[in-house]
Amino acid sequence: MTTPQTLLLMLLGDFVLDREVCVFSGSVVDALGRLGVSAHAARSTLTRMAARDLLRRRRHGRRMYVGLTDRSTAVLRDGRARIWRAGAVNDDWDGTWTLLCFSLPESWQRQRHDLRSQLAWAGFGPLQGGLWIAPGHAATAEIVAGLGLAAHVRVFRARADELTDVTSMIGDAYDLPGLAARYEAFLARWDGQVPADPFAARLRLIAEWHDVIRNDPRLPVAHLPHDWPGVRAQKVFQELETTLGAPARAVAAGLLDLRPDTPAGA
Repeated sequence: MTTPQTLLLMLLGDFVLDREVCVFSGSVVDALGRLGVSAHAARSTLTRMAARDLLRRRRHGRRMYVGLTDRSTAVLRDGRARIWRAGAVNDDWDGTWTLLCFSLPESWQRQRHDLRSQLAWAGFGPLQGGLWIAPGHAATAEIVAGLGLAAHVRVFRARADELTDVTSMIGDAYDLPGLAARYEAFLARWDGQVPADPFAARLRLIAEWHDVIRNDPRLPVAHLPHDWPGVRAQKVFQELETTLGAPARAVAAGLLDLRPDTPAGA
């Protein structure tokens, strides 16, 4: 289930990010109300996000406006890149792999768990033992440095030899049934839909699509099962988002109170 925080982030990513504006908190509550979020839950979400440095409050007259912080800006830019630039379908893979191998002391359970979690988030899959793989040129420097494991990790760029069955290797390293199930659930909800409220539907559509693809390692589609549901799901997302775009923006123009994000009195 999509959380109020995710819906609010999608709202801010659509109408506030990189526009140098802030939005009246009351209109945020109204906007989330169109998505079935109660006024109490919306206000609680605003408070929690401000406490977590995801929102910055700014008062203008008697009204409280909220804008983005550096932290939430970085989160939203990453999400925008995943949704609009990377997408779900990797049909231009260059045949290269990033290989990362590590050897940690047996007692380093926490470090091992943290490394595996961050590798999975970055698109890596476990091939065998301490060897993980990711298609293309996967970023690793920030992960390794952030965990202080540079002395225990080695990273290589390589191509598979002709003796290696790449399709079988991908099936061993990644949970393909789990990935496929997420795309199939998305299709079951959105394929063929004609939403009555374009504003609410578009925000839910983008939020749910982001939830689906954020853990997708973008595996080369040529080595995925026939009729991979991610291909159809991406087409449905793009077509529906295009259809909803103009009417959603028209609703937002009358719903959201935006103003330049400048200090009070400036």
